[in-house]
Amino acid sequence: MTTVLSSRDSTREFAFEKADFHKVQNMLFKKAGIKLSDAKEAMVYSRLARRIRALQLTSFNDYLGVVDKSEPELEQFINALTTNLTSFFREPHHFTALAEHLKQHPEVTTIWCAASSTGEEPYSIAMVVAEAFGSFKTPVKIIASDIDSKVLQKAKAGIYPLASIAKIPVQRQKQFFHKGKGANEGKVKVVDELRHMVQFKKLNLTDAKWDVKGPLDIIFCRNVMIYFDKPTQLNVLQRMVGMLKPAGLYMAGHSENFNMCTNLVRPVGKTIYRPVH
Repeated sequence: MTTVLSSRDSTREFAFEKADFHKVQNMLFKKAGIKLSDAKEAMVYSRLARRIRALQLTSFNDYLGVVDKSEPELEQFINALTTNLTSFFREPHHFTALAEHLKQHPEVTTIWCAASSTGEEPYSIAMVVAEAFGSFKTPVKIIASDIDSKVLQKAKAGIYPLASIAKIPVQRQKQFFHKGKGANEGKVKVVDELRHMVQFKKLNLTDAKWDVKGPLDIIFCRNVMIYFDKPTQLNVLQRMVGMLKPAGLYMAGHSENFNMCTNLVRPVGKTIYRPVH
Protein backbone atom coordinates (compact mmCIF):
# COMPACT_ATOMS: atom_id res chain seq x y z
CA MET A 1 0.00 0.00 0.00
CA THR A 2 1.41 3.40 -1.01
CA THR A 3 0.93 6.40 1.25
CA VAL A 4 0.58 9.76 -0.52
CA LEU A 5 1.85 12.60 1.61
CA SER A 6 0.24 16.03 1.26
CA SER A 7 2.47 19.09 0.80
CA ARG A 8 0.38 20.75 3.48
CA ASP A 9 2.09 21.19 6.84
CA SER A 10 -0.32 19.75 9.42
CA THR A 11 1.22 21.93 12.13
CA ARG A 12 0.07 25.10 10.40
CA GLU A 13 -3.09 26.83 11.51
CA PHE A 14 -4.09 27.70 7.94
CA ALA A 15 -3.70 25.72 4.72
CA PHE A 16 -0.84 27.18 2.66
CA GLU A 17 -0.12 25.53 -0.67
CA LYS A 18 2.37 26.55 -3.37
CA ALA A 19 -0.52 28.14 -5.25
CA ASP A 20 -1.25 30.39 -2.25
CA PHE A 21 2.38 31.48 -2.11
CA HIS A 22 2.41 32.27 -5.83
CA LYS A 23 -0.76 34.35 -5.40
CA VAL A 24 1.00 36.34 -2.66
CA GLN A 25 4.04 36.83 -4.92
CA ASN A 26 1.84 38.05 -7.76
CA MET A 27 -0.17 40.36 -5.50
CA LEU A 28 2.96 41.97 -4.03
CA PHE A 29 4.44 42.49 -7.48
CA LYS A 30 1.20 43.90 -8.86
CA LYS A 31 0.63 46.28 -5.96
CA ALA A 32 4.19 47.31 -5.03
CA GLY A 33 6.48 46.16 -7.84
CA ILE A 34 8.37 43.96 -5.37
CA LYS A 35 9.61 40.59 -6.61
CA LEU A 36 9.41 38.15 -3.70
CA SER A 37 12.00 35.36 -3.66
CA ASP A 38 10.85 31.73 -3.66
CA ALA A 39 12.95 31.31 -0.53
CA LYS A 40 10.54 33.55 1.42
CA GLU A 41 7.68 31.04 1.64
CA ALA A 42 8.01 30.39 5.39
CA MET A 43 8.34 34.11 6.12
CA VAL A 44 5.20 34.85 4.09
CA TYR A 45 3.16 32.27 5.99
CA SER A 46 4.36 33.50 9.37
CA ARG A 47 3.66 37.17 8.72
CA LEU A 48 0.37 36.87 6.86
CA ALA A 49 -1.08 34.25 9.20
CA ARG A 50 -1.16 37.01 11.83
CA ARG A 51 -3.31 39.17 9.57
CA ILE A 52 -5.65 36.26 8.71
CA ARG A 53 -6.08 35.59 12.43
CA ALA A 54 -6.61 39.28 13.24
CA LEU A 55 -9.33 39.58 10.58
CA GLN A 56 -10.92 36.30 11.71
CA LEU A 57 -10.63 34.77 8.24
CA THR A 58 -10.01 31.11 7.47
CA SER A 59 -7.83 31.03 4.35
CA PHE A 60 -5.14 32.82 2.37
CA ASN A 61 -7.49 33.04 -0.59
CA ASP A 62 -10.07 34.95 1.48
CA TYR A 63 -7.34 37.18 2.86
CA LEU A 64 -5.97 38.12 -0.57
CA GLY A 65 -9.52 38.96 -1.63
CA VAL A 66 -9.63 41.50 1.21
CA VAL A 67 -6.20 42.89 0.26
CA ASP A 68 -7.36 43.40 -3.32
CA LYS A 69 -10.36 45.49 -2.25
CA SER A 70 -9.18 47.26 0.92
CA GLU A 71 -6.59 50.05 0.82
CA PRO A 72 -5.92 49.84 4.61
CA GLU A 73 -5.34 46.08 4.39
CA LEU A 74 -3.14 46.50 1.33
CA GLU A 75 -0.98 48.76 3.47
CA GLN A 76 -0.85 46.08 6.20
CA PHE A 77 0.03 43.47 3.55
CA ILE A 78 2.93 45.51 2.16
CA ASN A 79 4.15 46.41 5.65
CA ALA A 80 4.18 42.74 6.63
CA LEU A 81 6.22 41.62 3.63
CA THR A 82 8.84 44.35 3.33
CA THR A 83 12.22 43.94 4.99
CA ASN A 84 13.74 46.89 6.83
CA LEU A 85 17.35 46.05 7.64
CA THR A 86 19.23 49.26 8.42
CA SER A 87 21.63 50.91 10.87
CA PHE A 88 23.27 54.28 11.49
CA PHE A 89 26.05 55.06 8.98
CA ARG A 90 25.59 51.73 7.20
CA GLU A 91 28.01 51.55 4.25
CA PRO A 92 30.10 54.40 5.73
CA HIS A 93 31.92 55.27 2.50
CA HIS A 94 28.73 56.94 1.27
CA PHE A 95 28.71 59.33 4.21
CA THR A 96 32.38 60.16 3.69
CA ALA A 97 31.53 60.93 0.06
CA LEU A 98 28.53 63.01 1.18
CA ALA A 99 30.69 65.12 3.51
CA GLU A 100 33.23 65.69 0.72
CA HIS A 101 30.50 66.60 -1.77
CA LEU A 102 29.04 69.14 0.65
CA LYS A 103 32.48 70.77 0.98
CA GLN A 104 32.86 71.01 -2.78
CA HIS A 105 29.24 71.99 -3.42
CA PRO A 106 27.98 74.27 -0.62
CA GLU A 107 25.07 75.15 -2.91
CA VAL A 108 23.46 71.72 -2.27
CA THR A 109 19.79 72.21 -1.44
CA THR A 110 17.95 68.87 -1.66
CA ILE A 111 18.78 65.28 -0.68
CA TRP A 112 16.33 62.41 -1.11
CA CYS A 113 16.64 59.23 0.93
CA ALA A 114 14.35 56.95 -1.08
CA ALA A 115 14.14 53.93 1.24
CA SER A 116 14.36 55.44 4.69
CA SER A 117 13.09 52.45 6.69
CA THR A 118 13.11 53.21 10.45
CA GLY A 119 15.09 56.42 10.00
CA GLU A 120 18.71 55.53 10.72
CA GLU A 121 19.80 56.37 7.17
CA PRO A 122 18.18 59.83 6.83
CA TYR A 123 19.29 60.79 10.34
CA SER A 124 22.85 59.75 9.43
CA ILE A 125 22.57 62.02 6.38
CA ALA A 126 21.25 64.84 8.59
CA MET A 127 24.18 64.47 11.01
CA VAL A 128 26.67 64.84 8.15
CA VAL A 129 24.77 67.87 6.80
CA ALA A 130 24.62 69.52 10.24
CA GLU A 131 28.36 68.98 10.71
CA ALA A 132 29.14 70.36 7.24
CA PHE A 133 27.26 73.59 7.95
CA GLY A 134 28.15 73.75 11.64
CA SER A 135 24.48 74.18 12.47
CA PHE A 136 21.12 72.42 12.57
CA LYS A 137 19.73 75.28 10.51
CA THR A 138 20.96 74.61 6.99
CA PRO A 139 19.74 75.38 3.45
CA VAL A 140 19.50 71.64 2.76
CA LYS A 141 16.12 69.93 2.58
CA ILE A 142 16.26 66.21 3.42
CA ILE A 143 13.34 64.14 2.13
CA ALA A 144 12.98 60.60 3.48
CA SER A 145 10.43 58.22 1.97
CA ASP A 146 9.38 54.61 2.37
CA ILE A 147 6.53 52.37 1.27
CA ASP A 148 6.04 51.01 4.81
CA SER A 149 3.88 53.27 6.99
CA LYS A 150 4.85 51.49 10.24
CA VAL A 151 8.57 52.06 9.84
CA LEU A 152 7.88 55.70 8.97
CA GLN A 153 6.11 56.12 12.31
CA LYS A 154 9.20 54.75 14.08
CA ALA A 155 11.44 57.00 12.00
CA LYS A 156 9.46 60.12 12.89
CA ALA A 157 9.62 59.25 16.60
CA GLY A 158 13.41 58.86 16.39
CA ILE A 159 13.66 56.46 19.36
CA TYR A 160 16.16 53.60 19.17
CA PRO A 161 17.88 51.01 21.39
CA LEU A 162 21.00 52.40 23.06
CA ALA A 163 23.03 49.61 21.41
CA SER A 164 22.18 50.99 17.96
CA ILE A 165 24.51 53.98 18.44
CA ALA A 166 27.40 52.01 19.98
CA LYS A 167 29.58 52.41 16.87
CA ILE A 168 28.89 56.14 16.53
CA PRO A 169 31.74 58.32 17.90
CA VAL A 170 31.05 59.65 21.41
CA GLN A 171 31.03 63.27 20.23
CA ARG A 172 28.25 62.52 17.76
CA GLN A 173 26.34 60.58 20.40
CA LYS A 174 26.43 63.59 22.73
CA GLN A 175 25.51 66.09 20.04
CA PHE A 176 22.72 64.21 18.28
CA PHE A 177 21.07 61.91 20.85
CA HIS A 178 19.44 62.09 24.26
CA LYS A 179 19.93 59.01 26.44
CA GLY A 180 16.81 57.77 28.16
CA LYS A 181 16.47 57.65 31.93
CA GLY A 182 14.13 55.79 34.26
CA ALA A 183 11.50 53.95 32.22
CA ASN A 184 13.38 54.91 29.02
CA GLU A 185 16.75 53.60 30.16
CA GLY A 186 18.43 51.59 27.42
CA LYS A 187 16.96 53.83 24.72
CA VAL A 188 18.08 56.96 22.90
CA LYS A 189 16.12 59.66 21.10
CA VAL A 190 17.33 61.76 18.20
CA VAL A 191 17.46 65.41 19.29
CA ASP A 192 14.53 67.47 18.03
CA GLU A 193 16.78 69.79 16.01
CA LEU A 194 18.00 66.84 13.94
CA ARG A 195 14.52 65.32 13.58
CA HIS A 196 13.22 68.62 12.23
CA MET A 197 15.84 68.52 9.47
CA VAL A 198 14.12 65.49 7.90
CA GLN A 199 10.76 65.42 6.14
CA PHE A 200 9.25 61.92 6.12
CA LYS A 201 6.63 60.80 3.61
CA LYS A 202 5.04 57.56 2.38
CA LEU A 203 5.97 56.81 -1.21
CA ASN A 204 5.89 53.79 -3.50
CA LEU A 205 8.74 53.89 -6.03
CA THR A 206 6.64 52.00 -8.58
CA ASP A 207 3.83 54.59 -8.55
CA ALA A 208 3.37 56.65 -11.72
CA LYS A 209 3.85 59.90 -9.75
CA TRP A 210 6.20 60.70 -6.88
CA ASP A 211 5.60 63.40 -4.30
CA VAL A 212 9.18 64.58 -4.70
CA LYS A 213 10.20 67.46 -6.93
CA GLY A 214 13.53 67.90 -8.68
CA PRO A 215 16.08 69.00 -9.42
CA LEU A 216 17.85 67.05 -6.65
CA ASP A 217 21.47 67.14 -5.56
CA ILE A 218 21.81 63.67 -4.06
CA ILE A 219 19.69 60.53 -4.00
CA PHE A 220 20.29 57.68 -1.56
CA CYS A 221 18.45 54.64 -2.95
CA ARG A 222 20.23 51.76 -1.29
CA ASN A 223 19.33 48.07 -1.13
CA VAL A 224 15.81 48.55 -2.44
CA MET A 225 16.34 47.97 -6.17
CA ILE A 226 17.21 44.33 -5.43
CA TYR A 227 13.51 43.74 -4.70
CA PHE A 228 12.48 44.84 -8.20
CA ASP A 229 12.77 42.97 -11.49
CA LYS A 230 15.15 44.36 -14.15
CA PRO A 231 12.60 46.42 -16.11
CA THR A 232 11.35 48.04 -12.88
CA GLN A 233 14.91 48.73 -11.73
CA LEU A 234 15.76 50.48 -15.00
CA ASN A 235 12.53 52.46 -14.97
CA VAL A 236 13.06 53.69 -11.40
CA LEU A 237 16.74 54.45 -12.06
CA GLN A 238 15.91 56.40 -15.22
CA ARG A 239 13.28 58.47 -13.42
CA MET A 240 15.58 59.19 -10.48
CA VAL A 241 18.58 60.10 -12.62
CA GLY A 242 16.35 62.44 -14.61
CA MET A 243 15.68 64.35 -11.38
CA LEU A 244 19.36 64.82 -10.52
CA LYS A 245 21.41 67.92 -11.26
CA PRO A 246 24.38 67.32 -13.63
CA ALA A 247 26.80 67.29 -10.67
CA GLY A 248 24.40 65.23 -8.56
CA LEU A 249 25.13 61.87 -6.95
CA TYR A 250 23.20 58.60 -6.84
CA MET A 251 24.14 56.32 -3.93
CA ALA A 252 23.33 52.65 -4.55
CA GLY A 253 23.41 49.71 -2.15
CA HIS A 254 26.34 47.33 -1.79
CA SER A 255 24.49 44.58 -3.68
CA GLU A 256 23.42 46.86 -6.56
CA ASN A 257 25.51 47.54 -9.64
CA PHE A 258 24.60 49.96 -12.44
CA ASN A 259 27.97 50.11 -14.21
CA MET A 260 26.34 48.65 -17.32
CA CYS A 261 23.76 51.47 -17.50
CA THR A 262 26.19 53.71 -19.36
CA ASN A 263 23.37 55.67 -21.00
CA LEU A 264 22.09 56.73 -17.58
CA VAL A 265 24.97 56.89 -15.09
CA ARG A 266 28.72 56.69 -14.76
CA PRO A 267 30.50 55.38 -11.66
CA VAL A 268 32.45 57.95 -9.62
CA GLY A 269 33.15 55.84 -6.55
CA LYS A 270 32.19 52.62 -4.79
CA THR A 271 28.46 52.22 -5.60
CA ILE A 272 28.32 55.98 -6.28
CA TYR A 273 27.14 57.28 -9.64
CA ARG A 274 26.72 60.57 -11.50
CA PRO A 275 24.04 61.15 -14.15
CA VAL A 276 24.90 61.10 -17.85
CA HIS A 277 22.98 64.08 -19.28
